[in-house]
Amino acid sequence: MSIRDFQSSVNPPTFLLGGDLPVHRIGYGAMRLCGQPGNFGPFADWTAGEKLLRRAVELGVTFIDTAEAYGPGHNEELIASALHPYPAGLVITTKGGVTKTSPTTIFSDGRPENLRRACEASLQRLRAPRIDLYQLHRPDPQVPFADSVATLAALRAEGKIRHIGLSNVTVAHIAEARTIAPIVSVQNRYNLRERSADDTLEYCERNGVAFLPYGPLGAQPFERNAPLSAASGALAAIAARLDATPAQVALAWLLRRSPNIIAIPGTTTVSHLEENLAAARLALAPEDFAALSDWKSQ
Repeated sequence: MSIRDFQSSVNPPTFLLGGDLPVHRIGYGAMRLCGQPGNFGPFADWTAGEKLLRRAVELGVTFIDTAEAYGPGHNEELIASALHPYPAGLVITTKGGVTKTSPTTIFSDGRPENLRRACEASLQRLRAPRIDLYQLHRPDPQVPFADSVATLAALRAEGKIRHIGLSNVTVAHIAEARTIAPIVSVQNRYNLRERSADDTLEYCERNGVAFLPYGPLGAQPFERNAPLSAASGALAAIAARLDATPAQVALAWLLRRSPNIIAIPGTTTVSHLEENLAAARLALAPEDFAALSDWKSQ
C-alpha cells in the first residue's frame, strides 16, 4: 500500500487535546530541523526543511512539537516560514524554561521573568496570536516549581497560551501543577525499550492528560540507519511478518500502549516521514502487543 493509498483509506487515530483540540496521534517532532551538532543554529537546508514540514501537513499531521531551545529559536522560525498562515486544525506546541547557549551548554531557567520572555519570543517567532499548547521544558531546581507553573497560568489567563503542558516531570510534579492550573499534556522520554515513565504515563491516562513520548524510536535498533537485522526477537519477527520496519512496529506499539499517547517521531527526510506516518495503519494483534511488551527484557 502506497502512502497515498494509506492517506485515503485510513483515518488516523485521534486524541482530544485539552478537551477542544482533536489531533492525530502520530505528529511530528521538529527538533532535528536545526543545525548540527547539538541541534544548535539554523537547519543547514532551510528550503528542504520547509518542504518536509509542508509534506507533513499534506499527509495529515495536525500536531507539531518544537521548543525555544531548538536552535535556539531557529526551529520555531522555520516552522513559521514553512506553514504560516497556519491551516485550520494544526496545533503547534512549543516549550520554554531551558536556555541553550552552545551545542553542549544547556540549563534550566524556570524563573517567572524568563518564562514570560520565552513565551513572548515564541509568539513572535511563530507569528501566532496565541500558542495552543505551551509546555514547561523541565523543572528548574533553583526555582520553586509552583512559581514556574503559576507563571504559565498567568500567561494562559492573559490569552497568550491556550493550554499548559509539562515536560521531564514526575507524577508528584503533575499533581502539584494541577492544583495551580489545568494540565493537558506531559512530555517525557518513553519508547518500547525505555519505560521508566510507566507510572507517569498511567497517571496521565487515568486523568485524561495527553502523554507525548519524546525519543519514541529511542536509539538503535530503531534509528533509521540501523540495519533491519539489528532488531532482535519479537520485534524483528513481527516487523517481518507485517512487512513493516522495526520503527513502524515500535510506533504502532506506542499507539496501542495507551489511548492518550501522541507520538512525535522526528526526521529530516520526507521518505522517513512518510514511513513513520504509515505506522498508523499497523494493527497489532493482542499476542503481538504482549510479545513486544515483554521484548525489552530480551
